[in-house]
Amino acid sequence: MGAAAAPSVRLLTVDADSAGQRLDNYLLRLLKGVPKTHVYRVIRSGEVRINKGRAAADTRVAEGDIVRLPPVRVAVRDEAAAAAVPAREFPVLLEDEHLLAVDKPAGVAVHGGSGVAFGVVEQLRRARPGQRFLELVHRLDKETSGVLLLAKKRSALAALQQQFRERETTKVYQALVWGAWPPSRKVIDEPLWKTTDAAGERHVRVVAPGHEQARRSITLVKLQRQFPGVALLAVTLKTGRTHQIRVHLAHAGHAIVGDPKYGDFAANKAFAREPRGAGRGDGGHAGQRFTRMFLHARELGFEHPASGERITIIAPLPAECETLLAALAGAAVAGKSTASRAASPAASPAS
Repeated sequence: MGAAAAPSVRLLTVDADSAGQRLDNYLLRLLKGVPKTHVYRVIRSGEVRINKGRAAADTRVAEGDIVRLPPVRVAVRDEAAAAAVPAREFPVLLEDEHLLAVDKPAGVAVHGGSGVAFGVVEQLRRARPGQRFLELVHRLDKETSGVLLLAKKRSALAALQQQFRERETTKVYQALVWGAWPPSRKVIDEPLWKTTDAAGERHVRVVAPGHEQARRSITLVKLQRQFPGVALLAVTLKTGRTHQIRVHLAHAGHAIVGDPKYGDFAANKAFAREPRGAGRGDGGHAGQRFTRMFLHARELGFEHPASGERITIIAPLPAECETLLAALAGAAVAGKSTASRAASPAASPAS
């Protein structure tokens, strides 16, 4: 990295474009080159103040707030490191002068930080050098695929993030989970508590409603198809907490297949070893193994920030997920056929 600027206390006034952002996101955007772990450390220590008072990472900043930053050493931008970010476009689901919706693949972070050098937004900026403004409207976990929305104007960013905060968006996911999901269970209403460790790693768990930091979290679940040992669910978020779907489903006893953090490690490992699609006539690739988490952001609905028109964007299931489902369906049919033959009475001998 290049030489660093001498640190000093800074007083920042929140502008209209930044109003409504979480404090941690506000600082991470401002303090380029500062490790994410350090940003969270100064927030937890109380060194960051809003209007002279202490604030938590999830505090929302408002227009006109005065944010005090302690002396933080910001590395001068390293041009060589910036040049190392690859230019990459992602499948476009919708684009106009205000917004961009892409189909994010699993295994790609939405932005750099926490040991990730770059993510979707950095690669898109590199691929579009003429785009003066491009910011994430929301986030998806690295392991999750599907609809990811970005804003191409500050006004669009503010309007869209307001819709997310006010729960005016529609977010539907598809998840493959372990076990037999009871069709009658359609709502999970369990409070969640998010903590961040010293390394900036987030941990979320279900807590009692009376917990002082509990945040009500509601997930709607619909069984789409039951396979032997696993179930395909349509999951709608009524609240948008960190890792909400993953934690709620795991707490219900049906962790998502392939979830590396909240799932069943041994079951995931065994599942990933088994080839899928070979010789089943399901169109799959012979020997293909499923090694990702099966959580896909299929649908995102919102009002267009300029026209007010209701927009619904749909990202089809990735090929590897479709191949897996076809293999599971084929195995289920084969299993029923075998069971049927075994249950049939033996033919009577000719008289």
